[in-house]
Amino acid sequence: MNLPRRTFLGTLLASTLPGVAGQERASGASVINETWFDAARQREMPVTVRWPDASVKQVVPIPVVLFSHGLGGTREGGAVWGQAWAAAGFVVLHLQHAGSDLAAVRDVTNTFADKQALRRAATPAQLLARLRDVSFALDEIGRRHAARQERWAAVRPTQVGMSGHSFGAHTTLGMAGQRYPGFAGVTEPRLASFIAFSPSLPAAGDARQAFELVTRPMLCITGTRESAVAGVGATPERRMAVFAALPAGNKAQLVLQDADHMSFAGQTGRAVEIVPREAVTRNLQAAQHALVAAITTDWWRATLLGDTSARQRLAAPAGLGQGDHWHRDFQ
Repeated sequence: MNLPRRTFLGTLLASTLPGVAGQERASGASVINETWFDAARQREMPVTVRWPDASVKQVVPIPVVLFSHGLGGTREGGAVWGQAWAAAGFVVLHLQHAGSDLAAVRDVTNTFADKQALRRAATPAQLLARLRDVSFALDEIGRRHAARQERWAAVRPTQVGMSGHSFGAHTTLGMAGQRYPGFAGVTEPRLASFIAFSPSLPAAGDARQAFELVTRPMLCITGTRESAVAGVGATPERRMAVFAALPAGNKAQLVLQDADHMSFAGQTGRAVEIVPREAVTRNLQAAQHALVAAITTDWWRATLLGDTSARQRLAAPAGLGQGDHWHRDFQ
């Protein structure tokens, strides 16, 4: 991770919102909760590691995918996606970011309806901390791999996938090279492909210039009922516009009809009922989760493993519902 010496004055982009903790439901794959410690920053980082089921035919070395939760979330965020990716043979590492996790939000408010408090918890400093969390996670994966520590000896510490929801989408775009006012951005060659769940345009400035260096494969996923939950103007249109603002040639976008912000947190039950939701969205959730799991798994297989069959499926994904849109701009 290459950070400039000058003070980070970047402003957070349009929307950040929660993906709070839900119940662990993984089966088959081995799921381990650990707390990693970054000695350089004296910072603990809770993580959940999903190891593929031993019965799944493995690609060796095993590819790794990271997931970053939204504001007010925990390492349980993205569980639905993580289960699907682990079932497909990926090691999935769910990160928890102190300072913008559930505990941090509880320190400032007792409800996710308090948009002003949420905005206070989503600062440029917290975004920078998240970017450094990802860099530390990559360092730790590399250290464990080099030390041949248990199953980590079999993983691939480079050509890693990076993904995240909401504030985690900001984190993902930041790790992919997004620029900010006063901050030239991150250079992280160990990351090879990205998925941004519920991204949004920069709050100010030229989006095309901000995304100019985001040239590695990027999949954006959003819905027609994505609201500005933190009260900073992240409309469905501004979320969909991220795709157009990205450089041409290595990107795709999935827009789901009637999906809302919590449709993409990768959780179920009480975890996604922290904000008001429409009945139509709840009724579509199971089918949309299955569709997103399938498309994102093919995305990782195509971009991280060079799987030609997965790439062919991405030309016209099966299972799109009425009103869903798939936009593809890659070879």
